[in-house]
Amino acid sequence: MTELLKADAAGIARAATLLRTGHLVAFGTETVYGLGADATSDAAVARIYAAKNRPRFNPLINHVASAEAAFRQGEENALARLLAQAFWPGPLTLVLPRRADATVCDLAAAGLPTLALRVPRGETVQAMLSQLDIPVAAPSANPSGSVSPSDAFHVLRGLGGRIDAVLDSGPCPVGVESTVLDLSRGAPILLRPGGVTLEQLTAVCGPVRHADDHGSKRPISPGLMASHYAPDLPVRLNAAAVHPDEALLAFGPPLPGAGLTWSLSDRGDLEEAAARLFAGLRFLDSEGRRRGLRGIAAMTMPRHGLGLAILDRLRRAAAPRPVSLPDDADDDDLASIG
Repeated sequence: MTELLKADAAGIARAATLLRTGHLVAFGTETVYGLGADATSDAAVARIYAAKNRPRFNPLINHVASAEAAFRQGEENALARLLAQAFWPGPLTLVLPRRADATVCDLAAAGLPTLALRVPRGETVQAMLSQLDIPVAAPSANPSGSVSPSDAFHVLRGLGGRIDAVLDSGPCPVGVESTVLDLSRGAPILLRPGGVTLEQLTAVCGPVRHADDHGSKRPISPGLMASHYAPDLPVRLNAAAVHPDEALLAFGPPLPGAGLTWSLSDRGDLEEAAARLFAGLRFLDSEGRRRGLRGIAAMTMPRHGLGLAILDRLRRAAAPRPVSLPDDADDDDLASIG
C-alpha cells in the first residue's frame, strides 16, 4: 500500500522519516515528481531500479537542500558557484567531479567519478530535504519508459503499490525535467536541455558546448560509455566454470574452485545483487590484480527485472574499449530526473 501524504508538517516529517530509513518516497519539485531514496545507501537505491523496472543502472541525480550541501558531495569550482548562485534552487543539475569524502553510494553514481547534483525549488521539497542530513537520489517517479509525472496521481497510477509513499505538493509548475550541465571536463557541456534555457546558461557562463559536438549521433551522458564501468581485469560473462587464474563474481550458490569470490547474493536476490555490484567489481579487480589473477568470471544473471540492469552493466564491463554510444540508446539514458 502506498501512502499519500499531505504537504503539511506531519506529511513532510513522515516523508523524511521514510527516506531516512531506506524507503521509497515520491515527491514533487518544480519540474516533475521524483522517486526518492537515501543516496548514501546502495540497498535503498537498488529499490528505485526495482520499482521503476529500469533496465540500466544510469547515474541518478542527487537532490539536496542547498548549494553548500551539494558542494560537500561534488567538487566546487568558480563556475559551479556562479551557476549555483544564479539558478539554485531551481531546475539545473550540475555534473561535478566526485569528492573523495562524498557519501553518495556507488549505485547512485553508477560507479562513476562524477556526481549529478541539484537543489530543487519548491516549499515542500525544500522543507523535506532540510529535515534530512543525506542526499536523496531521485529519477522521475514513473515506470521506466513512460511519461514523467507532473502530479501525485500520475505517480500513483504508475507506481501505486510499488513504492512506500507519495508526498503530494500539487502539480509541478515547470513540468519538464531539469537541465543537465556537465562541469567535470573543463568547458561546460550541455547533456540535456530542460527547465533552464541555453540562453540563460550562456548569460552566466559564456559558450556552452553540446554533448553531440564530440561526434556522437546522440547526446552522451556520463555513464553510457562501457569503459567507465570496466575493471582492469577482463570480465567473462555467463561463466559455467572458473579458470585457475580467475576471480568469481557469484550469484546464488558459487561455482566451485574459485580462490577469490564476491557473492552478489547467496540467496539469488536481485535487489541485494544490484546493491553489491559495483563494490564487488572493484574488490575483485583490486584484490585479483594483487594476487596475480588475470580475469573475472561472472556467473549467469536472470534476464528479468533487475537482472537485466545488472547484465547491462556486466556487458559494458566486459566490452572491448573504447566503445561508442550505441545508436539505439534511449532517452532514459540521460541521467533522467526531475
